[in-house]
Amino acid sequence: MQKLLIISLLFILSNCGSSEKKVEQVFETSKDQAILIYEDGLAAIERQEYFYAASRFSEAEILLPQSKWAAKSALMSGYCYYAISFYSQSISNLERFTKTYPASKNLDYAHYLIALSYYEQILDEEKDIEPLIQSKKKIEFFLKEFPNTDYAIDLKFKLELVINQLAAKEMSVARYYIKNEKWIAAINRLKNVVDNYDETIFIEEALFRLVEIYYKIGLENESTAAAALLGYNYGSSEWYKKSYKILNKDYKIPVKKVNKKDNLVKRTIKKILLIDEK
Repeated sequence: MQKLLIISLLFILSNCGSSEKKVEQVFETSKDQAILIYEDGLAAIERQEYFYAASRFSEAEILLPQSKWAAKSALMSGYCYYAISFYSQSISNLERFTKTYPASKNLDYAHYLIALSYYEQILDEEKDIEPLIQSKKKIEFFLKEFPNTDYAIDLKFKLELVINQLAAKEMSVARYYIKNEKWIAAINRLKNVVDNYDETIFIEEALFRLVEIYYKIGLENESTAAAALLGYNYGSSEWYKKSYKILNKDYKIPVKKVNKKDNLVKRTIKKILLIDEK
């Protein structure tokens, strides 16, 4: 019996050694294959064949899961979709990257690309507001988590544009309600601009429209209060002069004489796609 146990143990150890060798061989083969596929993806980027490159990077990631090659491949795939404006696919791939490889040194870049993917879908204030909301949310997240990066400087500027677009959207809807004489709905939109977008270029018009609507529906105290706020903060504004005209019928707006005389993304991706190690 003891002899049988010893023979069995030797057999198991022998098989284990053989299995480990086979695993190592398979791993090395898979690694070499993954690197070749990764390099093929890089070559495709050089040819600007981004869709093909994305598929190659996905293949490379599958061959070596949880390795540095997998992380690089997942990020490159997300970048390729971004490069050809496949923003939904880019966001999906990059969100998965942030969850699968949370320790990656390129995590900030992935979040930056996600923010850009939302931002690039913004067209104008007449279109769907959802990309604006998502873009603002993602940019604010990035600035909180990665405030001292080069990307933060770019996104701070973009955040100002997003906020202005959101204010523009509110004003566009408010004007629609004014045109259709839906005064309460218009007031709510205008108050939202005053309360939440007071640093945008639309604040003066919003206050003026409130003066106008309140006066029209007989709420003269509210109209005067809005005009006072407009005058206190923007006394030299043309919008204030117009509001003053509403409350003072005899006021004439003076006419002025016009004096007629008067790629961060690509730089980072180049660093990431370097494959010095094999």
